[in-house]
This record gives sequence, C-alpha cells and structure tokens, in this order.
Amino acid sequence: MTKNKCSVLIGIILLLSQTACFRPVIPISTGPKYPIDIFYADQQPGRPYDDIKLLYISEEVPIQTKQKVRGGRMLSRGNSMLEKDAMLAKLTVQAQRLGATALVNVTYQYYTTATTNGYSMEGLAVKYRSEQEATRQEN
Repeated sequence: MTKNKCSVLIGIILLLSQTACFRPVIPISTGPKYPIDIFYADQQPGRPYDDIKLLYISEEVPIQTKQKVRGGRMLSRGNSMLEKDAMLAKLTVQAQRLGATALVNVTYQYYTTATTNGYSMEGLAVKYRSEQEATRQEN
C-alpha cells in the first residue's frame, strides 16, 4: 500500500470512530411519553386485552387571529402537535383512572368553520391480560 492510501485509510478510520461516538447536543425525541401504551387506528398491541370503556373528548374553540382569512383563504387549520399531545394526555389520564394499561384505536378529527375550530379524539381504554389469563382464555 502506498503512503497516500494509508493516510486516507487512517483518516477514514478516525472519522468513523468519531462519528460512532456522536451524541447530539439536543436529545432527539420520538414524541411525548405517556404512562400507558398508545395505539392508533392502524396499529394493534401484540398482546391480548380486555375492553374497559370507549373514551371521547371534543371541544369547539373560536378561530384565532393567526388563522383568520386573508384574501379569502384560511391561513392555518386544526390544532398544533402540542395541542394534539395535550388532548391525548387528557385521554390517557381518563384511561388510567379506569385502570387501563393502554388506549387502542385512537383517532383524531378536526373541522374548521368560518368562526370555529372543532376537534374530537377517542380511544378504547383496555387492560392487558396477564399471561396466565391469556393462556386460560385460549384453552
């Protein structure tokens, strides 16, 4: 191997060793953590459960100034991710109070009129079965 190729190879090895130890200054998050498991309408938990209760929240709020129509068009519609996370947090608190270990089939809908933003979120509060209960039910 020539000296030039060795230098390039050593440089690549040093570069790779430094990037393997890279830790971002700002932690990368996959979203908020909830005290119970959350499964949206297109997801299912990988374990058996018993239904507890269908939970539902909804609200209508006036359109904010930043959403007002300019030139006949709405500037923004619906809720921000923070507002959606707050709604989901409310559902999880309700579910926890019922003894649920998960929310399944969680759905979110919103609508906007000329004067109002409305939203609804629902999910089924469930309790996971223990392995012994699941085995008994299968037999």
